[in-house]
Amino acid sequence: MTAAPLSTDTAGVPASAASPRFAAQLASALLPGERLRACLETDLDERLHFADGLIAVTDRRLLALDPLNASWQSWPLQQGLRLEHLDHAGVGRLELFDAERRLACWRYTLQRNSAALGVIAEFNACREGLGNETAADGQRSTQEACPRCQAPLPPAQDECPACAGAAEEAPSTLTLLRLWRFARPYRGRLLAGFALTLGSTAATLVPPYLTMPLMDRVLIPFQNGVPIDWRLVGMYLGGLLGAAVLAWVLGWLRTYVLAAVSERIGRDLRTCTYEHLLGLSLQYFGGKRTGDLMARLGNETDRINIFLSLDLLNFATDVLMIAMTSVILFSINPWLALVTLLPLPIIAWLIHLVRERLRTGFEKIDRVWAEVTNVLADTIPGIRVVKAFAQEKREAERFRAANEHNLAMNDKLNRTWSLFTPTVTLLTEMGLLVVWVFGIWQIARGESSVGVLTAFLAYIGRFYTRLDSMSRIVSATQRAASSTKRIFDILDHVSSVPEPAKPVHLEKVVGRIELQRTSFRYGTRSVIKDVSLAVQPGEMIGLVGHSGSGKSTLVNLICRFYDASEGKVLIDGVDVRSVPVAEYRRHIGLVLQDPFLFFGTVADNIAYGKPEATRAEIIAAARAAHAHEFILRLPLGYDSLVGERGQGLSGGERQRISIARALLIDPRILILDEATSAVDTETENEIQRALDNLVKGRTTIAIAHRLSTLRKADRLVVMDRGRVVEIGGHDSLMAAQGHYYNLFMAQARTAQDEDDDADESGDGSAGSMPAGPAPIRS
Repeated sequence: MTAAPLSTDTAGVPASAASPRFAAQLASALLPGERLRACLETDLDERLHFADGLIAVTDRRLLALDPLNASWQSWPLQQGLRLEHLDHAGVGRLELFDAERRLACWRYTLQRNSAALGVIAEFNACREGLGNETAADGQRSTQEACPRCQAPLPPAQDECPACAGAAEEAPSTLTLLRLWRFARPYRGRLLAGFALTLGSTAATLVPPYLTMPLMDRVLIPFQNGVPIDWRLVGMYLGGLLGAAVLAWVLGWLRTYVLAAVSERIGRDLRTCTYEHLLGLSLQYFGGKRTGDLMARLGNETDRINIFLSLDLLNFATDVLMIAMTSVILFSINPWLALVTLLPLPIIAWLIHLVRERLRTGFEKIDRVWAEVTNVLADTIPGIRVVKAFAQEKREAERFRAANEHNLAMNDKLNRTWSLFTPTVTLLTEMGLLVVWVFGIWQIARGESSVGVLTAFLAYIGRFYTRLDSMSRIVSATQRAASSTKRIFDILDHVSSVPEPAKPVHLEKVVGRIELQRTSFRYGTRSVIKDVSLAVQPGEMIGLVGHSGSGKSTLVNLICRFYDASEGKVLIDGVDVRSVPVAEYRRHIGLVLQDPFLFFGTVADNIAYGKPEATRAEIIAAARAAHAHEFILRLPLGYDSLVGERGQGLSGGERQRISIARALLIDPRILILDEATSAVDTETENEIQRALDNLVKGRTTIAIAHRLSTLRKADRLVVMDRGRVVEIGGHDSLMAAQGHYYNLFMAQARTAQDEDDDADESGDGSAGSMPAGPAPIRS
């Protein structure tokens, strides 16, 4: 390890390589002609305290700025030097090794993991002589910055991963064409609706055409002394009445048929989206807000439904009206028709101009509205915590801020829209004025008649009204396009736990579980590393270890909530990825630390995994779970409502109902995740007796921080930092004095201290025994 020579040459430092606070220091540390390839700004020191440091890779050396003493260290790049990456519990680590020992170690939070991976890639490339500026593969010769957040970029990428996920394209109007997938089953009704639209539009165009002979052949001759032909008047007025009645009947049928179709499309869209959402893995839900998903399934599908039933129908009518009116106008008087169409190019240009702004504006409004929904989705289920900490004002302020943001975004969009709409109206009024002038001029020259001008004005009124309506459809179209995009963002997402292409069906599950060199990464964080474990049928395994050691993740892999990044998870010798997900999980019973109960009766919650269960089966499961007695004390017994998330019951009562729920499905594999950690000693004893009934004859994997709850386990599996470090019985692990011994003794000391404190305060009874962990038999 040598000190880096300093130089004032800064030619090799890209402007975007480091933040301003490090740029000058880095430039002074580079040798003449030395070029920077990648850098990582670390934010932790060796004690895991926040401190700013820097690691830089050049084409010659690895440089590091110590966050404690602000001094530079450097290591020349050479064969045998290697840089390794580790991460655990939110902290990343880079370690530098030579052939004999570790030379240095740097720590950082995982939000900087992308830059760390870029440093490793450039280090390896430069060390092997592959990183020169003229490399034929076109790799980046200097470390560039993300154009959005200015963070250092990983090699061969144009955006950092964080920004790449956030950078979504504005919704295109063509997105609406994807709705044809849901409209296809109703294409017959849609065709009938289009025919009715065509007929009703044609019927509404008849009255102006009949006013032309009524003016020229009846009214104007009458003013010149010619008697009125009442038979002719009756014929024309009858035609007007018939056209009006026909237009009403066809319009009613059209509206009913197309509205019914749009409602069914909306129903199918909601159902399909919800079913697809349920099929996605837990990994998807881990990165989503409940309020946002609720807004998509509710508001967005409603907006699409309104667009299909009203706006699209009006748009189709407007297009047909304008097209048919144009044909009639040109057939009556081509020159007057050309004058009528003069505002069209200007209006079309305005629509294009406004559409570009509305396209992004409505998607922003949707995201902002999701923020409002998210506040509600957070606060209402957590109202007990809000009130317990007297944070009503804070949550009201959060809602007010989100609501103000929503108002600001809508105001910004309304400024554009409020200018556009009156502008279109002004253009149509000016077009009408031009038609008046040109029509009077033609009548004065004898090239047209009053009847023709009257019919023209009637048609133009309809034409410009529809033109104005078409301009307003831009807003509805862009809203619907934005909603469609957000819905298809869900439908396009592929589950990370896919169904097998060639499923293997298990006729009878014995319950043998095997993990073969299994590893799992959650995003950029490594959680499980190279775990191999075999659990025999009927065996009870206890998983122990510090928080964050990977116990729950291991259970999630066995339940196939996630799929292993590397290695396999086998059930009776079959890879779980080959078994249909629902079929596999029917053989697994899960009892969680915080059991979730649905709003409904006690009986409904016990029978959730087996809805067809009889009342006798439900009661038998409740008896085995030691829940029958307290259920009978409820006002309506098994028909009593448990409240939202089971809030009407105590924690121990909820837990025993969840045990009864697991017992009812009679699973071959049982997962107990801290099932007794959140209750008092008496309730724990009740739950433990219920668990004793539950584990009989089943392959059981139990997680517990209190080691005394695992006294009946056949084997204990000790985990640390994502690895299995010890396996054995209680006695053998205590004799080894390893990780398990340290955990056990730490709990014993804690329990002893708590007992001493109780005695000093006068709460303990004379001669009481220490509340340490109970002996665990192997």
